[in-house]
Amino acid sequence: MRRILITNDDGIDAGGIIRLSEVAREFGEVWVVAPIHQRSAASHSITLRDTIDVYPHDFPVKGVHAYSCTGTPADCVRVGGLNVMDERPDVVLSGINFGYNAATDLQYSATVGAAMEAAFQGYGAIALSEDMNGCHEVTDKYLYDMVDEYIDVRLGYGRIININFPGCRLTECNGVLRDRRTSKSSFFHDHYNVVEMLADGGVRYMVEGVHNYEGEEGTDFKALVDNYVSVGIVSQYL
Repeated sequence: MRRILITNDDGIDAGGIIRLSEVAREFGEVWVVAPIHQRSAASHSITLRDTIDVYPHDFPVKGVHAYSCTGTPADCVRVGGLNVMDERPDVVLSGINFGYNAATDLQYSATVGAAMEAAFQGYGAIALSEDMNGCHEVTDKYLYDMVDEYIDVRLGYGRIININFPGCRLTECNGVLRDRRTSKSSFFHDHYNVVEMLADGGVRYMVEGVHNYEGEEGTDFKALVDNYVSVGIVSQYL
């Protein structure tokens, strides 16, 4: 039986990790080790100079071994596979992230960072993400098939499968595009607004992103803009 480790960066109580666990238990024994709180944009960071606390966690999916962790998503993969599970996992599923992990956003994503850690540990690694608009129709339609297609794929050191589901209605989805390369563009063009002038010459800023819809042909970004499920291989060593 496959040993499946699931984590995310939205926290162990997020809806996406619950939905993913429900599907994953059809493919093997499922263990969840996920952050106790939101850890988005933590990238591939790990904890070195602080302790990591792991607790059994009530989880709404029957038969799943679930634990919360005070560390980062990459920490969850490390301590989950090396200590929490009784045997190392065959595959790590990271997600389903609340918001796309595609284009240049990949470098910040802790969902992708956790999957990369899995690849470094020698496990199969899949990152899964969807739009943050709350429409799950496409994800719920294609999730089982995507997991079934890729759960046994092994890409080797530093390489992961990255799957993104568009947030359109199912009737508007155009299907699946595979072998998408990572766009060099971005879903948001960021700038920083001054929030407050501080004492001693300090300035407090807050980031603001302006939505971008222009993606290059053949990329993950373009696939999602055109309402396709996007599947690609991401390497740490591009």
